[in-house]
Amino acid sequence: MSIPIKKALEKVPGGMMLVPLGIGAVIHTLAPDAGKFFGSFTGAFFTGLAPLLAVFFVCLGATLEVKSTPYILKKGGVLLGSKILFAVLIGVIAGRFLGEAPIEHGVLAGLSTLALVAALNDTNGGLYISLMGQFGRKRDAGAYSILSLESGPFLTMVTLGIAGLAAFPWQALVGAILPLALGMLLGNLDKNMRHLLAPLVPAMVPFLGLALGLTINLNAVVEAGLLGIALGLFVVFVGGAVLLLADKLTGGDGVAGLAAATTAGNAALVPAIIATANPVYAPAAEHATVLVAASVVVTAVLCPIVTSAWAKRVQKRAGAEENEEGSPENDMTIPKHAAEPQS
Repeated sequence: MSIPIKKALEKVPGGMMLVPLGIGAVIHTLAPDAGKFFGSFTGAFFTGLAPLLAVFFVCLGATLEVKSTPYILKKGGVLLGSKILFAVLIGVIAGRFLGEAPIEHGVLAGLSTLALVAALNDTNGGLYISLMGQFGRKRDAGAYSILSLESGPFLTMVTLGIAGLAAFPWQALVGAILPLALGMLLGNLDKNMRHLLAPLVPAMVPFLGLALGLTINLNAVVEAGLLGIALGLFVVFVGGAVLLLADKLTGGDGVAGLAAATTAGNAALVPAIIATANPVYAPAAEHATVLVAASVVVTAVLCPIVTSAWAKRVQKRAGAEENEEGSPENDMTIPKHAAEPQS
């Protein structure tokens, strides 16, 4: 008997991470002491998120090419820079009013600077590449080699520090990027190492989702539901507007900018890492994880719709401009005698 588990997971937006995450959250909510009860390797998995992440970022780093064409550097640099600057701006504004702690009461209960910055600072690479292949220039897909530098907690740590919130010791900042840097070094020095490590990136995602879910209490999910949807809408429409403008100002048509307005599944892991590096963020981490996970789903559903609509508008406008400049239809309207040479 064969059960298409993988196909079923892939039908859910972000399903490879979110479905295992949901399973882990159910286990943690119903049996929070299951890890201690079983002990051994099973118990270690319940508390083993950090080492799993270290291995994941080494493998991810091995997939990143150091050599890139000038166009890819330009496109990727503009999109990456715009995302970072926007996240910094939001972090500064939110940090001024919220600080490190989440909002405790009211409609926005659970929202924190950490949640906002984590949701904005990481792009869904698979979705970006597929959208570029369908609606954008094929070479724009290569810009993700630059956008991939967002992966991991490093930029979120830097953003929170710039926002004037609790900073991180330099050892924590370096430690956050070392696994990724090690992977990049291995992958670029030896293509065989890249071929060895690269396939582990998608294979590890479900395990990371499950391990992360084992730290989440679903009672927090119920409280943060509508707020998580709102966060996803903010990323797609407000963050997307910023990226679209940045793309157009540098000669693009805006399609790549909108395609980058997503939250990556990896971003759901960041709040827990941040709280480990600096316990002052611990009160915000659980709610932030849930909010960011909701943003992953919302952006994965909405971003293709928005990008597709904009791409059709761009194509329609380009077609109209071609007709105005001179098309077969326009040529037919020219009087015959005007086209004939005069004697």
